[in-house]
Amino acid sequence: MRAQLIPLEGGTPIDVLKDVTLVGRKEDCDLRLDHKSVSKLHCVIVKTDGLLLLRDLGSTNGTRVNGTRIRRAALLPNDQLTIANYSFKIRLGGEEPPASPEDHTEQLNAADVAHLLRPAVAPVGVGPSPLVDSSVDMPIVPVQNALPDVYPEEEKKR
Repeated sequence: MRAQLIPLEGGTPIDVLKDVTLVGRKEDCDLRLDHKSVSKLHCVIVKTDGLLLLRDLGSTNGTRVNGTRIRRAALLPNDQLTIANYSFKIRLGGEEPPASPEDHTEQLNAADVAHLLRPAVAPVGVGPSPLVDSSVDMPIVPVQNALPDVYPEEEKKR
């Protein structure tokens, strides 16, 4: 899968070539953004089948997806990624997809993710070995996560 970060301020698109790309100001980073607003180890981008996963590494100035500060997120085509003061549009695949209002990152809870990852049950006698519905043997247990995926909004000062 081809993945690119398109700078919103103009410039050359950045190809995400590695399966795991470390982004930051440090010289060892795969994608080096040399500005004081970028943390030394700012975030990591992981390429999977059909999408990019992003995890903020406790950066000072934060990582935002479509304007929301995140700790982790799935990036879809046409999402806007902001790393400190750098803004990019996400492009996945060979051609630039047409902009669509439905193309955006969506927050999912653990039960929704488990449902999406559950394999389909093949009808008996179809194919060499039908799939087994794993939910019969093992219950789906919600992921225990001490930190939310997005930062809570700061309480309004009175």
